[in-house]
Amino acid sequence: MNQPWLSSAKWDTTWIIAPAFISTIAVLIFRKQMLEVQNVPLWVWVCFILLIDVAHVYATLFRTYLDRQAFARNKTILLAAPLVAWAGGSLLYCLDEIFFWRALAYLAVFHFIRQQFGFMVLYSRRENTQAKRFRFLDGAAIYAATIYPVLFWHTHLRNFCWFVPGDFFQSAPSALCDIGFSLYAIIACAYAAKEIYLTIKSRTFNLPKNLLLLATALSWWVGIISVNSDMAFTITNVVSHGVPYMALVWLYHGHKKAMPGESGAKADESESTTKSAAPKIWQAALLSNVLVFFLFLAFLAYIEEGFWDGLIWREHLNVFAPFAGLPLIGDAALLGLLVPFLSLPQSTHYLLDGFIWRVKERNNIWSA
Repeated sequence: MNQPWLSSAKWDTTWIIAPAFISTIAVLIFRKQMLEVQNVPLWVWVCFILLIDVAHVYATLFRTYLDRQAFARNKTILLAAPLVAWAGGSLLYCLDEIFFWRALAYLAVFHFIRQQFGFMVLYSRRENTQAKRFRFLDGAAIYAATIYPVLFWHTHLRNFCWFVPGDFFQSAPSALCDIGFSLYAIIACAYAAKEIYLTIKSRTFNLPKNLLLLATALSWWVGIISVNSDMAFTITNVVSHGVPYMALVWLYHGHKKAMPGESGAKADESESTTKSAAPKIWQAALLSNVLVFFLFLAFLAYIEEGFWDGLIWREHLNVFAPFAGLPLIGDAALLGLLVPFLSLPQSTHYLLDGFIWRVKERNNIWSA
């Protein structure tokens, strides 16, 4: 079977599938040490939160605001999304700050789950008609692999949070978790039976799709259920999500013409036929080298976190020395505007991400 890699077996495995496996293995190897750590060390925060979690959010810019054709086509929603996020966030924060953080946390977890589903769909796009009849099981499997650990989190005390302590409810009835596990087991067995049946019947096995599902299930189980550690959750959660997302954006923009199954000229016909759609020199430069691309994202992440630390948190001023002179904001009314504003990169990213990847052109590699 011609496997449906987005780029190649080596590239996809390295940047999309392996991050979840590697982070999970690392957590299991250093499990004891992580359980002994009460707070996330500074180096972990810088490497994983700043340089991956926050940085990956800005990769969305290349698919939206910095893509001249995409911005022209979707101008209304691209301008409305941050305004809606800011207004809604400010309203929630003014009612109670935990309302804001809770809404952002649940929006984030939905976004993380949907990304894995999106990859599952992409890796299913070339399957035969017989396999496509069972796509509902593919979706059920990826949702079970991600939603059940979240249900477990809601019914068991965890030593970590998504953004701030208390952002997730942790008082759900234990029966909910029991029901969730039963469904998880049933879906897993049904999915395995389906894969065995298709392998025997049609002599096909979708390797990247199954590797993605396995990687997702392992990282979410270990990061949330198996190891009750903030450091473990941070590493598995951030690496398995942020690295593949940055890789996907880089692949979409930087390597489109080299990808199998799609003609670069055909996919971007309207973009290549007009001068106005051509990228600016500085945009082309940012997409010319993966290191330059990453450093740009890291720079924006540093600026954002610098304002967060200088104005609100003041936890890592040794890292954000240029922002140490900013005033500490304590006024509740001002925070009601400032906190949702500083959160706009994340909240806008969550709102737009599901929309921007819905490509339906017949010959486009991103269609499924």
